[in-house]
Amino acid sequence: MVDCSEKLRALREARGLTQLQVANRVGISKAMVSAYETASKAPSIEVLIRLSRLFGVSVDYLVCVDAPKVIDVSRLDDEGAALIAAIVEKMCH
Repeated sequence: MVDCSEKLRALREARGLTQLQVANRVGISKAMVSAYETASKAPSIEVLIRLSRLFGVSVDYLVCVDAPKVIDVSRLDDEGAALIAAIVEKMCH
């Protein structure tokens, strides 16, 4: 999986922007953009939203979150839920 800091740098470079240009458009310092791209700091929610708008991507994309896959076991008894959990665990390992 691509590191999220690399994803941010790739988006910036693909649009031909410098770190300073991104910083100015998002309202942060160039040093912060650099810190985000080297994964030494993580952007706040507000900055993530501004970055997502700048690059035309979702916040989930920026933070490398895929839509979770969910199995609803709320209607199963404890034994059925445990069985599903065991099957999923076995399939994932």
